[in-house]
Amino acid sequence: MKKLISYFGRGMIAIVPLAITLYTFYFIFVKIDGLINFPVPGVGFLLAIFLVIFVGFLASNIFTTRLLSFVERMFEKIPLAKMLYNSTKDLLSAFLGDKKSFEKPVLVTIIPGSNVKVLGFITKESLISWGVADEVAVYLPQSYNFAGNLIVVPRQQIALLNVSSSEVMAFIVSGGITETK
Repeated sequence: MKKLISYFGRGMIAIVPLAITLYTFYFIFVKIDGLINFPVPGVGFLLAIFLVIFVGFLASNIFTTRLLSFVERMFEKIPLAKMLYNSTKDLLSAFLGDKKSFEKPVLVTIIPGSNVKVLGFITKESLISWGVADEVAVYLPQSYNFAGNLIVVPRQQIALLNVSSSEVMAFIVSGGITETK
């Protein structure tokens, strides 16, 4: 009976992540196809991908950049739209943009002198413009969640890690279970 339970557990570990991933992609695929409502399955999804690439190409053009700047200025005048637009743009830019924000993984000692440490990423090297000298901003992503906390700590409470940002992010998001190299 123990062997059957062991096989069942291994089967779940093999099937569930695969099923969830495939279902997520299927769900996105079907939803996008449904929005475009093209009679051939998959064409709507491909059109959406090409549309995003085309908009990216246009956003790289100097003329379109002016149009996007105009749109951004319009959003700056609407309080809720400004917050949503800017935070979404900043978050995407942190991961996909030219100026990635999660490039400096660190180990932070939360309470000086203690052995409790957390993993995070330096997002701002200096807060002197806020009148806080020798402090850094560190983002602490949460496990199994797309959330996190921003903390401000003295520079001497952080230690830079010699590990890739993607490894640290995967380790944090997985709750520390992801294998490290």
